[in-house]
Amino acid sequence: MRRPDSADGARIAILAGVFAVAFAGLTLRAGQVALSGADEFRAVAGEAAPALGRRGDIVDRNGEILASTLSTYSLFADPKLVWNAEETAAALRAALPDLDVAETARKLASNKRFVWIRRGLGPRQRQAVFDMGLPGLDFREEPRRIYPRGRLAAHALGFTTIDGVGAAGAEKAYDAELSAGDGRPLALSIDLRVQYAVDEELRAGLEEFNAKAAVALVTDVDTGEVLALVSLPDFDPNLPAESSPDGRLNRALASVYELGSIFKTFTLAMAIDTGAADPARILPTDQPVIAGDVVIAEHAPAPRRLSVGEVFVRSSNPGAAYLALEAGGAVQRDYLQRFGLMERAPSPFAESARPILPQTWDEIAVATVAYGHGVAVSPLAFAGAFGAVVNGGEYVRPTLRPVGPRGALADRVIESGTSHVMNGLLRAVVLEGTGGRADVPGLAVGGKTGTAEKAVAGGYAPDRVAASFAAVFPADAPRYAVFVVLDEPQGADDAPGRRGAGHTAAPVAGRVIARIAPLLGVARRDETTAAAFGARGG
Repeated sequence: MRRPDSADGARIAILAGVFAVAFAGLTLRAGQVALSGADEFRAVAGEAAPALGRRGDIVDRNGEILASTLSTYSLFADPKLVWNAEETAAALRAALPDLDVAETARKLASNKRFVWIRRGLGPRQRQAVFDMGLPGLDFREEPRRIYPRGRLAAHALGFTTIDGVGAAGAEKAYDAELSAGDGRPLALSIDLRVQYAVDEELRAGLEEFNAKAAVALVTDVDTGEVLALVSLPDFDPNLPAESSPDGRLNRALASVYELGSIFKTFTLAMAIDTGAADPARILPTDQPVIAGDVVIAEHAPAPRRLSVGEVFVRSSNPGAAYLALEAGGAVQRDYLQRFGLMERAPSPFAESARPILPQTWDEIAVATVAYGHGVAVSPLAFAGAFGAVVNGGEYVRPTLRPVGPRGALADRVIESGTSHVMNGLLRAVVLEGTGGRADVPGLAVGGKTGTAEKAVAGGYAPDRVAASFAAVFPADAPRYAVFVVLDEPQGADDAPGRRGAGHTAAPVAGRVIARIAPLLGVARRDETTAAAFGARGG
């Protein structure tokens, strides 16, 4: 075997040098490609997802934060700079355990220059990926919307898309203001303390009566401000994609209900305001009312004819129908229009639903609308109308923004004297009628029950009802209204006779009032004084 001579050594040295230079060149070129590619990549990424200014916080009326924005990191890739799509995707799985490796590999093997891998990473996840040193990957710092109260006030707040664009609720309604980038918070009329109390009591009522769904609103009847809005079932706005459409449905605005006898509030207000009736007038309630081919009779006939006040307190359907037919369809429609019930609630929320109205306003429609059948409205629309009945007679647009005292935005609907009489009748319903379970000692609660069979194909289902209660307190000096709807409550011990609002929605409203009155500065008074108001009209 020939021993290597000096010439062989020289050749080996030359070859080693050539390989070293070549390797250095490749390394340099790889670095240049990586750097230039990263610059180009970042430019492409900037065009694909332009930077967003800081979205304004949302706060309640007292400045408590309901929604804010934090910085997070989003991982993206330029597939052309990824050396091996399958190996890169597999490696990422170590830092992102729930990553879909196959789908990520497909993204990384595409011909695109920009693909998102995962958005909304925390600092630890970002660092874990960064430490891998995988080529073709980079991060973008992005804002992430957070809701520190979780489900509380979810439907009032709504949520944003992953790109920070308002998608529902206040986030969508006030998107332009929130995304202005000036850092100013957006205040809602919601009172977080009141919202919490209402939320807790409504959840308890939903469970107690095994209801399908529930809604509650608390409003300031002087200003129209919504102090609490609860719709159940609900969702976590931090995780909107994980919630169901049923949970995201804002029933306070987007659902409409036939509300039954609480609509008699507007029928009685109309009759009294036109001068056609006063609380003492006796009506022929001992006879059924015939409207077209519909016969409207008492479910439990009274031993005598009822006065107008008793029609309201005892919740007489034929009595309400008689008053509406006496007034006529044109007058009825005019008052309902004034009360804001002929159109959707005036709200910037896209979810606000239009009412369902009779196709033809004939005698049957006039008679049945008088006691809340044949017309369906949203809870927010009803709350606005009810406020006009009890606040002295002025319609004030319901709002989820803080506002000042009533002014040019208030429209007179009924005379102040009519409003005073109606408050007395509402108090009488709680003292003597179906609203007794809503009473709270010392707070002079007034209210009206409504139990409406739900419409189904071919008629109404007697075993499926919407039970509602509209309350005002104090009835002798009205300031706040509470409206509760339980959708298909089962009643105590599943007794059919206890599905009604007097047994279900009324006690929930009473518990709400007992909780929130101290928060709103409404003190309890001597029981004799509180109970004195309301003897059939104040």
